[in-house]
Amino acid sequence: MKFVSFAVLMQLLRDRNLFLQEIDDRKQLDRKIISLLFCSSLFFALYGAIIGSLHGWLQMLSSAFKLPALYLITLLICLPTLYFLDIIFGSKKTFSQYVTLLISSMSLISVMLFGFAPISLFFRLSINDYYFFQLLNITVFAITGVIGIRFFYEAMVSLIPKDTDSESIKNRRKLIKFWLVLYGFVGSQLGWTLRPFFGTPDQPFALYRNIESNFYIQVLKIIGNVLGLN
Repeated sequence: MKFVSFAVLMQLLRDRNLFLQEIDDRKQLDRKIISLLFCSSLFFALYGAIIGSLHGWLQMLSSAFKLPALYLITLLICLPTLYFLDIIFGSKKTFSQYVTLLISSMSLISVMLFGFAPISLFFRLSINDYYFFQLLNITVFAITGVIGIRFFYEAMVSLIPKDTDSESIKNRRKLIKFWLVLYGFVGSQLGWTLRPFFGTPDQPFALYRNIESNFYIQVLKIIGNVLGLN
């Protein structure tokens, strides 16, 4: 099973055009979904364990579980909006095709996080600055998220039928961009809701924190702490 899963992932990484063509042809969608979900969950869990290790074993295990859940729950929350809006604007794709495209994008993000994992681990072991480590990894999440979003946008555009009129293509592009902004907002705020992922040094382990403020205000506070402004 795991070897088949990684074979599907390598096809996505090495031959995206063929991979997207198979999605357009509705070829082995279930196999792709299951395989990529397995691979991405594994990579997300590994990265979650690294960022959680700053606060000990309990936080490490918690973050290894919550990071894959964060991406999957974000997908589940935002998928219906994309599916129904795109259908209204003329899409003929099936629900399974949308799921496969989103899981593919999520898998690409997980692979990039896996690529950044040695860097994150290096700074985890070489410094003892909680706020710097937070900011470093938030930056990594932002970079990998942009890469995943770009892939999804280009994939969705490439699968618009060639005989679609230019006005419909323009509207579909706007719809996809709107949805991606929505996806980013939901994902970042959900990450704040599911915190902690790093674990606050002067507080005991907790599976969840009380809901307060929002993700964007917290990022500004972290930057202020790193720069010594707070």
